Amino acid sequence: MSSAESPVDAAWVALSLTKHMGGKTFINLVLHFNYDLPAILNASPQTLRKVPGIGEKIAAAITQIDMNAVQAAITRWQSAGVRILTTHSPAYPRRLRTLKDAPPTLFVRGKENILNPPKTVAIIGTRNPSEQAKLRTYELALEFSRRNYIVVSGMAFGIDKAAHLSTLSSYTGQTIAVLGNGILTPYPSQHREIAESIMARGALLCEVAPDAAVSTPGLVARNRLITGMADVVIVSETAADGGAMHAVRFARAQKRPVYTLDLPASGNRALIDSGATPIALDLSDLDNCFK
Repeated sequence: MSSAESPVDAAWVALSLTKHMGGKTFINLVLHFNYDLPAILNASPQTLRKVPGIGEKIAAAITQIDMNAVQAAITRWQSAGVRILTTHSPAYPRRLRTLKDAPPTLFVRGKENILNPPKTVAIIGTRNPSEQAKLRTYELALEFSRRNYIVVSGMAFGIDKAAHLSTLSSYTGQTIAVLGNGILTPYPSQHREIAESIMARGALLCEVAPDAAVSTPGLVARNRLITGMADVVIVSETAADGGAMHAVRFARAQKRPVYTLDLPASGNRALIDSGATPIALDLSDLDNCFK
């Protein structure tokens, strides 16, 4: 029986999707109630606020959960090919389990058996790369694919797109795209064909509802999942105030090794100055990433 056909705890999904409910708060909540999810759903706001991290807004949101609507949504998502993984699911990425703020629920389209590979690399960077950075990203992704790494990125314009496409150009390349919006509404919309190709050879992954619209908080939060899925994190090119720098902060907190191309971009220079390992532009020292 596939996970799409397996029973899903609708209460778990509903609670994990409650607005402002982070992974840490969710764990506090279920532990406080000894994993009695119906008791959580039936608790008063006053009782819920006794849980660390649960304030007035989250407590109110929990009391307003419509389980019939949630179950209908789950049926709709599964009918569209979405697999729902909780932290209890065997296919849940083991690398993410170690995160203090691991998502209680993940939504997947594509091949869920790709989520726990032996080796992974995250390749990320600016949406507006230089031609040199784009070319080196293609070469990096291709070389990692040849060495049987799964390439993880965020399916954004620029570096992300280059990393995914290069991986897919390899006969055996496989890639995972972690989205900050729902996997039934791929963003950007111009990348729908890329999303289909990724699902054929890998997976789309998100922690928000599968039909959720894109949001800035969602895009920032997904960075911790991109780096959390990776054994090695490579920033091809970024400005010092670029979005990839959010990912670097997550990577360092997660103790993932960070590399960056030896390019003049302000973010690359800042990363090298703060301890990231530079990769020569001819990739002659790329073996350092495979230690």
